[in-house]
Amino acid sequence: MRIAVVSDTHGHVRYTTAATALIRAASVEAVLHCGDVGSSAIVPLFAEWPTHFVFGNVDDDEGPLAEEIRAAGQTCHGRFGSISLAGTRIALLHSDDRRLFEETIESGEFDMVCYGHTHVAEQHHVGKTLVLNPGALYRADPRTFAIVELPELDVRHVPVG
Repeated sequence: MRIAVVSDTHGHVRYTTAATALIRAASVEAVLHCGDVGSSAIVPLFAEWPTHFVFGNVDDDEGPLAEEIRAAGQTCHGRFGSISLAGTRIALLHSDDRRLFEETIESGEFDMVCYGHTHVAEQHHVGKTLVLNPGALYRADPRTFAIVELPELDVRHVPVG
């Protein structure tokens, strides 16, 4: 299964639209959004895929944004998501709550922990857990997201022009 992992759209429709064109070309089956959605205008841009959203520190109006996500038929996990795709246990959070972020990684409960907040693409392992930041689609140079093959956990960071 191929998924896309995005973060930190900050309501920026133009950059997110450019990313979704690349996501479409990659033939993904689902999208994970690691927070700082920034605006309900971002939600319909992911209508083609089952999309899991979590909130970040700039998502001040969580109630209405959660309703927009649900009304679009997507999944809103609030501040923390725990899902399973292709037999892979995935945690999804923004990482602005450092204690929760570190506890999630150190728990050993997840095959992959996806996060945002830093606007820097990176990946590393803590034990058997892949810790993945896809980068950001706003306020980043370069702007990036990630494509992940499940269950292999093969990651490719994709630049967005």
